[in-house]
Amino acid sequence: MGELTITKHVEYIKSLDKRKDLETALTEHLRMSGAYWGLTSMDLMGHLSEMDKEAIMVWLFKCQHDSGGFSGNVDHDPHILYTLSAVQILALYDELDAIDKEKVAAYISGLQQEDGSFAGDEWGEVDTRFSYCAICCLSLLKRLDKINIRKAVEYIASCKNFDGGFGCNPGGESHAGQIFCCVGALAIAGALDLVDKDLLGWWLCERQVPSGGLNGRPEKLPDVCYSWWVLSSLVMIDRVHWINKDKLKQFILDCQDKEHGGISDRPEDAVDVFHTYFGVAGLSLLEYEGLRPIDPAYALPVDVVDRIFYS
Repeated sequence: MGELTITKHVEYIKSLDKRKDLETALTEHLRMSGAYWGLTSMDLMGHLSEMDKEAIMVWLFKCQHDSGGFSGNVDHDPHILYTLSAVQILALYDELDAIDKEKVAAYISGLQQEDGSFAGDEWGEVDTRFSYCAICCLSLLKRLDKINIRKAVEYIASCKNFDGGFGCNPGGESHAGQIFCCVGALAIAGALDLVDKDLLGWWLCERQVPSGGLNGRPEKLPDVCYSWWVLSSLVMIDRVHWINKDKLKQFILDCQDKEHGGISDRPEDAVDVFHTYFGVAGLSLLEYEGLRPIDPAYALPVDVVDRIFYS
């Protein structure tokens, strides 16, 4: 089957902050999420201590706005996506007490709409991704009481389709990424009873293609990122045994750049930190030896989640 070249991936992630290429310039607006992907990968591989925590914290707080929300980088607008990434990074470093939790919670609760959905920012785009961000973030801050959780859950349930999947809004096409967001939010909210686990499990396991990889929708190519979106959802609904886990492991390992580190979407493609994280996270869910276990709902190492809620 081959092995995960952890040393190479660690060096690849450590090199990202020093790069000044076109890819870095084009993605500088979502650096907060990139930092979350890279740091969580490092933690899962047991190498988080090799990152410059002090510099990361200084930069992270420069991204917080008076509203309480965080932006993707310094001098960008706040958004719920990057607010969650920032809170997850703080959770990794056990630094959640360093922020004004009430202020962050007020920013998030202010984005809830009358129907229970959430906008991503002040400009008003609504998407079930943002419902997940809100519920996950407020749960980590222990501030779920700041929103109308009943209406939030009802809105997510209204996005369920005839095939058992979920879309970005009511009537939206089922997509594996949205399914993770909806199932993860319902799991955190204690409302997984609203999921048709057998029907959804069937739809999700049908995402596995002959190569062993997973796609996000019917007739699409496999992509390493769905090793997280699909797999985590299957774990949360207890249907992960419906796919061939060994073939999926092999697909992820085949997407490695064994010489320079990093993981790509498909074999022989260019690597990036997004797919590196989801490849490592997917292997963690598959209980790959040498990786720390990850929580399928919070997308953080299990011991980080346990420290927040049980210590």
